Amino acid sequence: MDGNPITPAGMAALRARYDELLHRERPEIVEVVRWAAGNGDRSENGDYIYGRKKLREIDRELAHLAKRMAAARVIDPATQAERTRVLFGCTVEIADEDDHRRTLTLVGDDEQDVATGRIGWSAPLARALRGARVGDVRRVVLPAGEKSWEVLAIS
Repeated sequence: MDGNPITPAGMAALRARYDELLHRERPEIVEVVRWAAGNGDRSENGDYIYGRKKLREIDRELAHLAKRMAAARVIDPATQAERTRVLFGCTVEIADEDDHRRTLTLVGDDEQDVATGRIGWSAPLARALRGARVGDVRRVVLPAGEKSWEVLAIS
């Protein structure tokens, strides 16, 4: 899959964060810096120094978000024709050798949240599961060692 796949909800979250930074947070900090600059000596002015630092951080994050959005390819999982294989956006139930079960959703790298079972498309486990069907067993090399996972269900 070319580019950086992302769900429509993931792209909306990136855009919302970008807009929040650009239209709310950055103008607030610019105003603080403008006020602090008017107070005289900038070399020992904490508000000015902190504001400039915060502006650089915001600008860096804006550039990062813009780059990620430009590279993103929005894929709506609901439009996937193939429902019998593990593809982008699907939810898959897997079990390891000890029958410990996990339910995972394969999403874009920018929207992953392991705590809620959303793993990034380029994560080792996601790469191993790509294209699998119910009943397939896939081996994954993880930092904790090699593990086998069986695909139990795909939705």
